[in-house]
Amino acid sequence: MKKIVSLFSIIMLLMACDDGNVTVQTINFDSVTAHNCNDLVYKLNSNEAFIIEITENALAFTNEPTVSNTPKTYQISSVNHVVYRFYNGTVATANICSTIPPATPSVSEEWIATSGTIEITTTANKSTNSATNGTRITGFNHYIVLRNITFSKPVGEQRYETFVFGNYTTTPTNAMPLGFTTSSFLTKCTSSNVLSNRSGSEALTLDIDPSLIVGTITPVGSPRKGLLSSTSNILTYRLFESIISQPAICSGTLPTILEEWNAVDGVMDVSGIVEVTTVSNGSGFLHSIHLKGVTLKKGTSDFYLADDYYLGDYLSN
Repeated sequence: MKKIVSLFSIIMLLMACDDGNVTVQTINFDSVTAHNCNDLVYKLNSNEAFIIEITENALAFTNEPTVSNTPKTYQISSVNHVVYRFYNGTVATANICSTIPPATPSVSEEWIATSGTIEITTTANKSTNSATNGTRITGFNHYIVLRNITFSKPVGEQRYETFVFGNYTTTPTNAMPLGFTTSSFLTKCTSSNVLSNRSGSEALTLDIDPSLIVGTITPVGSPRKGLLSSTSNILTYRLFESIISQPAICSGTLPTILEEWNAVDGVMDVSGIVEVTTVSNGSGFLHSIHLKGVTLKKGTSDFYLADDYYLGDYLSN
């Protein structure tokens, strides 16, 4: 009798699997790269799609690191959606992003999230120059986790206390070439102590303490030193919408600013240090200016300029 019951159970299972319908039990997109279109962040895996739509998409995925242990959160609602779809064939970007999606493949099963929280933690991806230890931001990583999420399925509900959607990467809004050279002298405003190194549409300016560029030769190995701060020795990097000129820097009549980064306050003998070495140059003096251990910051983003960054030379009478 037991053998008959077992055989009957196997037959019923085979019949259930052969009726043309597939019942999905789990979702797994761990090794899949996330993409974006039309305010959707999505992952595709063969015949599956996992889609997140946040009304404030531009704010949710801004290129700005979130505060430590304080991710952005969005409640799943009528405007913030999480959807899982299973298709009857291999799904492609066109099925998600096209205004009129292709007729095939079609959706075989759909799970719609009815409650839960979308949690986003953003960090900066950086490259490091092994020669200078300087870092540059190459992109931003948005780590997405779904908390206490409930999906409405064709049959019943599926709940996850923690579901890791994974990483979604964006590129910096503006490329910052930092293409400065020291082949020409730094220029100084006549009405202030602002020195500048310019390259096309970018400028690195130092409002230097005048006591660092006096007409006195410095002893060998003993440069004058000062600390960067927001009130003295103010170092600023700006990227403009158009080419920047010296008169514009000095007058303050600047083109549209795309990026502005300011140096973090220095710590004596540790970081954020200005070093000036002065030698005679004909009837004048040549001041070589180095920036030691400088970090530039904008909002919650930062990058390390270099252990020793040669800003350039300034020639004074």
